[in-house]
Amino acid sequence: MKGPRVCVITGYGINADEELALAFGMAGGEPVRVHVQDLIEQRGAQLGGYRIIAFPGGFSFGDHLGSGKVFATLFRRNLGPALDHFIADGGLVIGICNGFQVLVKLGVLPNRSGQGRQEVSLIHNRSGKFEDRWVRVSFDSSSRCLWTRDLPDMDLPVRHGEGRFVTDSPSDLESLQREGLVAARYVSADESPIDYPSDPNGSDGHIAGICDPTGRVFGLMPHPEAFMHPENHPEWTARTITEGMGLRVFANGVRAAAARG
Repeated sequence: MKGPRVCVITGYGINADEELALAFGMAGGEPVRVHVQDLIEQRGAQLGGYRIIAFPGGFSFGDHLGSGKVFATLFRRNLGPALDHFIADGGLVIGICNGFQVLVKLGVLPNRSGQGRQEVSLIHNRSGKFEDRWVRVSFDSSSRCLWTRDLPDMDLPVRHGEGRFVTDSPSDLESLQREGLVAARYVSADESPIDYPSDPNGSDGHIAGICDPTGRVFGLMPHPEAFMHPENHPEWTARTITEGMGLRVFANGVRAAAARG
């Protein structure tokens, strides 16, 4: 029996689409890599044949005008209604790193207002430099996010220059937490106070990922698709790591999509 079909979007500087497609295949999905221009030419009609849309990491349009901004504008202008219909019809969406930046600037995350406008942002890291390191991530058990259900803390790599999650005000940050939209946070591996480099970018509330009110749309800066095998971890021998923990994120998404038919 085939798993749910996954549209892995590529093109214009996205460069983690092959890894993301592999991750979904390992999790039981049926991934198809699709160039965004092909979606545009058919006005998104193909999206109805998928249960998951995945926005991979990379440097879409060279991060000109801000990470994910140009790609989000292109997508919203040409495929906004198709994406809105896909989500309203019960589809799942995930955006990783540049994909998270795209979803935020598309206005589909967190979309608390339901109006599809940008409500939060991801800006330059507080360190002022590109961060390429492994970090510890904790998943909030009170979150609505279907992708992070019952996940333990795990190590995941980050590689970004604009990953600092920011809100307009402390009250907006509190609302995200109260409404169950904070899905993942950076934490310290040894329970010491959270500071750089445990939080690699200085995000408000140490937030690494959020979801929308449906729990079906999820974005995060760390790369679970880069930890699919024990050998991916830099300390896999020293710590006797036996599992690629990132696979659990995609298994959750595939199960949730399969349950929706």
